Amino acid sequence: MRLTRILPTLFLAIIAGAIGVSAQKTAPKAKWAEYQGNKIRYYDIGNAKSTNALVLVHCWTCNLEFWRDQYNAFPEYRVIAMDLPGHGESDKPKIDYSMEFFARSVDAVMKKAGVKKAVLTGHSMGTPVVRRFYELFPEKTLGVIIVDGELIAFSPRDEVEKYFEPILADYKNSIGPKFLDQMLEPTHANVKPFIRSSMLATPDYVGISAMRLMNADAYAAHAKINVPLLAVMARSPYWPKDLEQQYRTVAPKMEFHMFDGVSHWLHMEKPKEFNALVKAFISKNRLL
Repeated sequence: MRLTRILPTLFLAIIAGAIGVSAQKTAPKAKWAEYQGNKIRYYDIGNAKSTNALVLVHCWTCNLEFWRDQYNAFPEYRVIAMDLPGHGESDKPKIDYSMEFFARSVDAVMKKAGVKKAVLTGHSMGTPVVRRFYELFPEKTLGVIIVDGELIAFSPRDEVEKYFEPILADYKNSIGPKFLDQMLEPTHANVKPFIRSSMLATPDYVGISAMRLMNADAYAAHAKINVPLLAVMARSPYWPKDLEQQYRTVAPKMEFHMFDGVSHWLHMEKPKEFNALVKAFISKNRLL
């Protein structure tokens, strides 16, 4: 069976794509929250008086800097970007990195920042994280934005597990430098060092645990998402043709957009277009 049929779609999109990154802006001052004794780095930007915020959750083995074209782009809103535990400059304990653990870490950051409600934005792995947040804290969820993320599992579970187990058993050789080099081959030269170094900086045990538990979470029972949801996807042959229709079965209040000419990191490739969609979505639904 072809590899493309058994890889979870969020990883297929990564492998398929090429990305572009705009010039690095001056980073905001880091702040720190804590969850289960672990320090979590976050940025708190924009309208500090608001108790509601746009919260940005990054991809697998990435960090908050992948949102650098977003966290300074919405001065009218309060924006929170964070390093999930195990990623970036947050603590990296040797634990199980489940989607629920990540979701509760997001809640811990919101509590520390004094944010009562949020529009949760998840890129790739950030999608199951914000979905789990919604299931745990629906009263705190004003809306959801998913960025090239998987709301529904599209491949049989046994095929996914059969593919991933040997990779996870030999992670350093299978998903370490060799895998990343293949994944980043089509990207622009100025992008490769940033993406490669950021993903390789994540400890192997974090990547293994997060991938295994993300795959398991994809096949768990999930509630419908009954708040406004914006889905912004990158056109790819790996998505099913009826992707929008399938997503509407779990997110009936969804607004759906498909970007052409972009890869998995579409919010970095076309930040102006992406940011405009986010602003319009928040404004139309009066979320913040």
